[in-house]
Order: sequence, then C-alpha cells, then structure tokens
Amino acid sequence: MFVFLYYLSLYYSGLANMSGFYLSIDQGTTSSRAILFSEEGQIHGKAQQEFSQQFPQNGWVEHDPNDIWNSVLSTCTKVITDTEVDIKQIRAIGITNQRETTIVWDRFTGKPIYNAIVWQDRRTAAYCESINSPQVQSLISNKTGLLLDSYFSATKVRWILENVEGAREKAERGELVFGTVDSYLLWQLTSGKSHFTDATNASRTMLFNIHDQCWDEELLSMFSIPKSMLPEVKDSADDFGSTEFSVFNRSIPICGIAGDQQAALIGQACFLPGMAKSTYGTGCFVMQNTGNQPLKSNNKLLTTVAYRLNGKVTYAIEGSIFMAGATVQWLRDGLKIISQASECDGLANSIPHDHGVYMVPAFTGLGAPYWNSDARGAILGLTRDSGVQEIATAALQSVCYQTKDLQLAMENDGLKPNVLRVDGGMSSSDWTLTFLSDLLNVTVERPEVTETSALGVAYLAGLQIGSFQDTNDIADLWSSNRVFKPTISEELREKLYSGWLQAVCKVMHETNS
Repeated sequence: MFVFLYYLSLYYSGLANMSGFYLSIDQGTTSSRAILFSEEGQIHGKAQQEFSQQFPQNGWVEHDPNDIWNSVLSTCTKVITDTEVDIKQIRAIGITNQRETTIVWDRFTGKPIYNAIVWQDRRTAAYCESINSPQVQSLISNKTGLLLDSYFSATKVRWILENVEGAREKAERGELVFGTVDSYLLWQLTSGKSHFTDATNASRTMLFNIHDQCWDEELLSMFSIPKSMLPEVKDSADDFGSTEFSVFNRSIPICGIAGDQQAALIGQACFLPGMAKSTYGTGCFVMQNTGNQPLKSNNKLLTTVAYRLNGKVTYAIEGSIFMAGATVQWLRDGLKIISQASECDGLANSIPHDHGVYMVPAFTGLGAPYWNSDARGAILGLTRDSGVQEIATAALQSVCYQTKDLQLAMENDGLKPNVLRVDGGMSSSDWTLTFLSDLLNVTVERPEVTETSALGVAYLAGLQIGSFQDTNDIADLWSSNRVFKPTISEELREKLYSGWLQAVCKVMHETNS
C-alpha cells in the first residue's frame, strides 16, 4: 500500500510540475489559426488553415459556417498533435474572432440556416440608406457608439430573417439563435450547452447598449429581431463553459473571449488611457484606449468596448479600414503579379516613395472616416513607365495612407498617441512599417509576439483561472522586437499624403456621379 501511495504521489507531483499552456483559437476572415501559448505568453506551436471566400453578388461576402468550424477543429487538433503536448497541460481555451460576421442557426439541430454574412458584406447598404435620418443616426450612436452601417451585425440578422424561407416564423417561435463567430464556435465546442458572447463582440452588433451593458429593446424592435435569439453577454474573462469531452478527448474550460481587435489591444498591453495599437490583418483597425469613459467621436470614428473585466468596462475609440492584407492578397490571387506577400517589400525597395501611382482599395467600400459603401477600388496615376513595382508599392502605401486618415480623425477628436504598437500579418513587412512611421510621423513599435489577438485571449483565459492577478502582470510580459522612427522630410510627407487625398476624392466623385 505504501509503495502504491508513493508512486501515486509521484504521478500527481509530475502533473503539478508539468508546464501549462493556453490554447487560443483565432478565427479570422480568411483563415483559422490555433496557437499554443506558454504561461509566459510565448508561442509553443501554431497551425493555420485558409478557407474559401464566397462572393455571390457584387458587394456580398459569405463564408460556409461548416468551413469555419472544420478549420478551427482541424488546426486545434494539428497544433496539439504537432507539439506533442499532453492534453492535460492545456489549462484553458481563449477564443478571438472576426467581428460583426453574422451566423443564424437552429437551436435544436445546431445547423446554420444560411451562410455566415461577413463583416465586409454590403448587401444591406440600401436598407441602411432607406432608414437613415438624423434621429436614427443619433439613436444608434448614443446607445451603441456605432454608426448606421451594413458593416455591423444587426442588419445582417434582419436580412437573414427576411430572406430565408420560414426564418422569421422560426425565430418568433424561439427556434433560431444568432451569434457572431465566437458564439457559434462556443456552441460547437460545448455541443450546444453554451450560448454566450462577451461584451466586446456584443458591442459590435449595433444592438448592444454600451452604457447600460445590455441588449437594447428599442434597437431590437427597430430591426425586428427577437431577443430570444441573442446570446448572454459575459465579461471578456469569464466562465464560458467547457468543451464537450469528445472534441479533444478531455473537457477543457473556455475562459476568455474577445473580438479580434480588442483582443489585440489586450495582447499589446494597451491598458492605460491613451495607448494605441494598429492591427494589419485582412483589414486595418486602429484602436486607442480611452479608459472608463466612452468618448464620442465627431469624426466618424467608433466608440466601442475595449474589454470588460470583473464587471468593469474599459472603452476605446476605433477606426476601421476594410482592406489591408486583403489588398496584398488581391495582388497575389486576383492580379497574380506576386506569388507570395513577402515579395512586395523587395518590389517597394526598388523605387522611390513618390512614384506617382496611388491605389484606393475600396473593393467593398471605404471605412472610416469616409463610410462610403458605394465606393469601389481604383488605381490612379498610371503611365507607360508604371509596372509591377509601382502597383505593389501603391498597395502597401494604401494601407499607410488609410491609417493616416484615421490618425488625423483621432487628432481632431483630441487624441494623439505618440507611439503606435502594430501587429497582424502585414506587420512583418519592414518596408511597410518604415513608411508608416514616416507618413504618420510617430514611433512605431512591433512586439516580439505579433500574434497579439490570439495572445490577448490567452491572457484573458489566464486572468480567469488566476495565472495573472491583474493586467499589470500582463503588461510586464510585453516586449518590443523593433522600433521604427520617422526619417523623411515634412515636405515629402505632405506631398505624398496630398496625392492620396486627391485619389480618394476622384473615387468618391465617381461614386456620387
């Protein structure tokens, strides 16, 4: 008996001494990733899988929800297998997701009744225009911090209920549920036991009162959406349930959820008012922490929930650009002038900044501060001398020019960060970050770990299970990989940006003519 107890004590001692990991699910617009983080926030392993984009009509963007779920399950399984991590070492799961993307599914079967309508989708733009008035704009802005736009989830839910046969009746009977991608994945992971979201994702639906922190009855009535469809809203670090045993052959607690941009703000440790980050993924999103007070923008920026911890809300101002990395992806998959994104740096290094070509990547309209859903992409300034170098460089520059638009809008709202922390796929481009620093005339910092959205929800999971006492513990883990400082003249900076504004004006003129 003594020998048995001795070896049993060794076994449990071994379990206690095993290093722990957080499994982050990062479900993005063009791919899903699963990343294992150590308790110190270092990447132990990752897996990524792209999935199909569907464009049924002009301005429509959809995903098959099954592709989303299968790619998440596949990448999670792969990263666990490849790293040979004992499943018992995974202490908790965090989920970060493409925001605003809308899925409606059957409460009893779990099957979606329509494809996921992606945040980039503009099919409800005409409806938004039809109800647009100063009163409606004021109502939505005052309650949600957002603008009336097809970008957000509310009009997407309404479209599904109005256009899928029998959906309205089923919803009224309580047979349908709605969720952003986080809620859908949570439902799948828990086999329907958890229908939750967090405050950051809820704040992007155009249905959530960010001041009262609840679903708004007046907005639900305006968009004819039954409240029974909506998930319960929790803190960003919370008990979201546990995975069904059959998913990973172990039940793992799910303890952190945040929309991808808010998760990146957390991963960048921007916990103090005034700290700002910019994420360059499919789109580009600049977000600045404004503390416990929601600051209302006068320049068409969005007021949003940065995170909610222990019932306390921290707010942020955000500017959204629809096309960033997706513009480079278009060069690769649409124009086929490059075979991989990394080629753009070499092309850009071969010509001067003021080469005369401007690309306005309004493939699905223009986001902040223009908010023009009808605008479409254009390449301007082409001559017989223009070639692949100019077009590729203009694509990279377009992301920086749009960030400059957001910077000026924030400055006009009284916000002026001197340092910008960057992340996302395009942040690996030294040329882009050098030009970004030059154009914005600010210091740009790239962190050691650029997978900051995934890192952010790993940190949230760690907060929930007690690995971190507070956000100060997380801030201590942040470190810089490289710092970029501006070097170009003010004269060149103004010349380049003036050319961009002229290009945008031409695109907007075409839209209005």
